[in-house]
Amino acid sequence: MSQSNIHPAAIIEPGAKIGRNVTIEAYAIIKKNVTLEDHVVIKSHAYIDGYTTIGKGTIVWPSASIGTKTQDLKFKGEKTFVVIGKYCEIREFTTINSSCKEGSVVSVGDGCLIMAYCHIAHNCQIGNQVIMANNAMLAGHVIVEDHAIIGGMTPVHQFARIGKYAMVGGFSRITHDVPPYTIGAGTPYKLGGLNLVGLRRHGFSLEDRKALSRAFKITYRAKLRLSKALERIHREIEPTIHIQHWISFCRSSQRGLIGFQKSVQQLVEEDFDELEELIEERV
Repeated sequence: MSQSNIHPAAIIEPGAKIGRNVTIEAYAIIKKNVTLEDHVVIKSHAYIDGYTTIGKGTIVWPSASIGTKTQDLKFKGEKTFVVIGKYCEIREFTTINSSCKEGSVVSVGDGCLIMAYCHIAHNCQIGNQVIMANNAMLAGHVIVEDHAIIGGMTPVHQFARIGKYAMVGGFSRITHDVPPYTIGAGTPYKLGGLNLVGLRRHGFSLEDRKALSRAFKITYRAKLRLSKALERIHREIEPTIHIQHWISFCRSSQRGLIGFQKSVQQLVEEDFDELEELIEERV
């Protein structure tokens, strides 16, 4: 605890590892298996438990709770972890639970802003530079990729994913995977297209934005099955790193892409069209 500023009213259990120049304010509680790296600030009444590591320069604001027992009823007392990256801000009353299944990790990347009353559940993976506005809530096993933004009062269903640079509007309800680079909002959720303002701010070239716009239109506007749309994107658009990520994200979706769910009638009609094409080819 060399050169650290520890208030005498803070409670730090023996075994906790405290880096250099760490500030721990009055009435904060740091449990025995916690590691606080250099320049971390823990505000009053914050509660840090479990096998939790908080990265350099991160600030945890009053009454946040990190590393506490998962709310998953399958938890049987196994050893799990929480890892918070560098230079994050974890605002008031945020809850970040520990994970479920031996050795598993809840991770939050570098430079994230997790605003007040947010919740991050077991087995979640949060990328770098992610913003979660007030009262955004992630169920278990959610993946949020780098630079994504989640608006306030938005719940995200378990096992759903939010792609990089996506912007999810407030008061939305996320039940399926949100593709990277997109913007949308609502209940039911509606995609508005690409997050063009965000992409420009992050230095995406005009060529990259045009290519992603075309990939979005082929996926969502061409009235193709997802597999056919991705094949067409692969054939017709230069495979830049962003196009490759679009294809990879969409192809690996387990819950399905949000806004891409089709009615039974549509699927039957598509099957019928494919059958007619096959018959014509053979004739």
